[in-house]
Amino acid sequence: MTAALAILAALMLASAVLAFSRRNLIHSALLLVFTWAGIAGFYLWAGAEFVAFAQVLVYVGAVSMVVLFAVLLTRHRTDDVTMPPESLRRALGATACGALVLAVLATAVLGTPLPTETERVTTLTVREIGLQLMGTHAAAVLITGVLLTVALLGATIIAATEREDEAPGARSDHGPGQGAHQGAALPKSEDVT
Repeated sequence: MTAALAILAALMLASAVLAFSRRNLIHSALLLVFTWAGIAGFYLWAGAEFVAFAQVLVYVGAVSMVVLFAVLLTRHRTDDVTMPPESLRRALGATACGALVLAVLATAVLGTPLPTETERVTTLTVREIGLQLMGTHAAAVLITGVLLTVALLGATIIAATEREDEAPGARSDHGPGQGAHQGAALPKSEDVT
């Protein structure tokens, strides 16, 4: 079992590193799907079946689709991807802040004494969690689903509207054959005499 976990960890880390090293954002998003699936595999190994299935449904399914939609709707066609100096300074500042936060967290975790006695944890089965979600908390789950759907649709509409505004000869609500070339200047023909 340890060899299988080592292989799973190696594949997961490789796909995560490749996801951050690719220039094509669609390839990066698809590689993140493999990383998230590997995390679900670790949850299965740890005996947390519900969390593993939730990982597959939420991250491998829903979040990966949202990432792909976001990439496809907001992608700009630029070949020159140079980083201005102020962006580089910001990136270095963010890296320094991240290292500081990591150092504080590591100090807090390593400085906290571990309890010597372990408490008995009551385990919930997938059935009990499902009964809680669809019984007592059904209204909250449904409202959350509606809010997330509205947010996704709103983001899609905003991104599509901004893309139309940017495009030269943007699409309009006219019929076929009209709109894109309607206000454009036609090329002048040269007189050959």
